[in-house]
Amino acid sequence: MEPIIKVKEVGKKYNIRHFQGGYIALRDVLADIIKSPFRFLKKKVKEVTGIDTKEDFWALRGASFEVKRGEIVGIIGRNGAGKSTLLKILTGITPPTTGEIVMHGRVASLLEVGTGFHPELSGRENIFLNGAILGMKKSEIAKNFDSIVEFAEIETFLDTPVKYYSSGMYVRLAFSVAAHMEPDILLVDEVLAVGDAEFQKKCLGKMEEVTKKQGRTILFVSHNMAAIERICNRCILIEKGQIKKDSADVRSVIKGYIKGSEGTTEGYIWSNPNNGRFENEWWKPLSIYATDTTDKLCDGPIRNDSRVELVIKGELRSIDPALTIGYALYSDDGTLLYWSFQTDGPEKNWPRLEKGPFTIKSEIPRRLLNEGVYRIELIGGLNDRTWLFSPGGNNPNINISIKGGLSDSPYWTRKRPGILAPELPWKNEK
Repeated sequence: MEPIIKVKEVGKKYNIRHFQGGYIALRDVLADIIKSPFRFLKKKVKEVTGIDTKEDFWALRGASFEVKRGEIVGIIGRNGAGKSTLLKILTGITPPTTGEIVMHGRVASLLEVGTGFHPELSGRENIFLNGAILGMKKSEIAKNFDSIVEFAEIETFLDTPVKYYSSGMYVRLAFSVAAHMEPDILLVDEVLAVGDAEFQKKCLGKMEEVTKKQGRTILFVSHNMAAIERICNRCILIEKGQIKKDSADVRSVIKGYIKGSEGTTEGYIWSNPNNGRFENEWWKPLSIYATDTTDKLCDGPIRNDSRVELVIKGELRSIDPALTIGYALYSDDGTLLYWSFQTDGPEKNWPRLEKGPFTIKSEIPRRLLNEGVYRIELIGGLNDRTWLFSPGGNNPNINISIKGGLSDSPYWTRKRPGILAPELPWKNEK
């Protein structure tokens, strides 16, 4: 059977400009123009301010793979690895610098929240507009209209302009239209993370259904390792623009990805790249990292019995009593172990948050985690109202490694069976 997708030596190069030199005031530029009115202004500014250089940056390089009809392929990797670039090339949003792509059949994509929607039009009107953009006929949209609305759960707001929709409602409607378009190939890039947990499960179930029953092909980019392992029958790991692993053994690829950060500072700290991606009207995350008893950054394996604090730094922009900030902790196979928020415990013990920079800390339980690598993901929102960072999303995250300190018993000197390794007390019954 001929592959439905062929990617051969695909690469994408960008030119990055760098400026080196000092600061120049407007008055200096104007004075210089008066002195030399016939000199090209751009050249003069360049002379005064410093050196303008360009650098080639390969967001993707030498990517080659084939996808069979009916496969669900998970694509994983760290932020900036080249995953989204690959999907944008596949959808034709951006052309490749090198290589070629051959795709057979109709393609639908979910790469950005609300792509193809007009903010002034209602949900009803945008279903027809978005469907037409995706290549659906009017009769096809009308046939599936009720199913689209029911799946998106927007019946109440069907005739409301979508500019009033939350990001979650945008995603529900966009996914519903794309899923009912009956494409041969569906490309999904993490947008499902904006929806609530229940809707994420619903979408994952829909992707499984259309693949198994209707033989559609799906490329799924996600940081939710549990979702990747659940629905994908193949996994591709991308690192620094290159494909490092491509295997039907999904779990082994996931484990290799997570353990790749073990023992490196890169995995133990996250700093905001300052591109506005993780900002919202309530707060902006600045950094996340783990520290030891001396407040030093953990950059290597941590003992099970050590005191470790997770530090979250940010900038508060708006006060809301419902604001929750916390983290989710996952095992190396993507299993959620627990959530924790700054609102855990009695209200009198909650950290007080005021506008401006803030730092909150929470101790990771000692004598709990077994040896292995764990992912800590930023989560939070407005309690019972909306997620700002929904669990399983493409959120800021770090990895930590646990090794040693499992027990004071001489019988437990190595990794114990299971995910957790608590040291529990025992006693005789009197």
